[in-house]
Amino acid sequence: MSSNAEKIIVWGRRNSMNVQKVMWALGELNLDYQRNDMAGSFGVDDQYTAKNPNAVVPTIEDGELTLYESNACVRYLARQYGIGSLCPSDVKTAAIADQWMDWQCSTFVNGFFMIFLNKIRVPAAKSDPSQITKGEQQTAHLMNQLETRLEQNDYLAGETLTMADIPIGARATVGALVVVDLAAVFLNRALFFLAIEPPAHRSFGRPGLSPGFLHMLGLLK
Repeated sequence: MSSNAEKIIVWGRRNSMNVQKVMWALGELNLDYQRNDMAGSFGVDDQYTAKNPNAVVPTIEDGELTLYESNACVRYLARQYGIGSLCPSDVKTAAIADQWMDWQCSTFVNGFFMIFLNKIRVPAAKSDPSQITKGEQQTAHLMNQLETRLEQNDYLAGETLTMADIPIGARATVGALVVVDLAAVFLNRALFFLAIEPPAHRSFGRPGLSPGFLHMLGLLK
């Protein structure tokens, strides 16, 4: 694992689910960084849109590199600083990790967003109950896919936590914490597998939460 010589700059508010992916990766790799609030209630200025014309978060800066799109940021951090840990050194295993990262942003996010939009983003008077139901059904089906995968492996790409686990883990975990009445959908093995350490490190019969996971939730610096 490599260490960074200078601080990585992270642009984005901490309560953004996409920023939280990056925070998890930074914490897992124990990298030095500086996070600057941006977007949401903090607004977006011209200086930021010059870095990211989409005006969304996160954006990271590492030396001369400026990069946006949350999964791309996680991939970069894993490949630059975590070869053999967050980024598998085996090409085929790395390809499986890429597959699950793409699955999160192309498939898993769809049902989840229907729930999030109608329960969190829009006023209750404009919420569409049919969209919530559809989103819950789709999300439950996809969580079952995760369960099936995890009957075969401890983690999505194999027997150790990799970059594959962070995007789905951040999305599912925050979903369970924010959309409280969806706990029955999210609070199963597919929620916690992403944050656990090997079985030997667990205590009291519960998963041992990894430093990166706690870091994402703001419980560790």
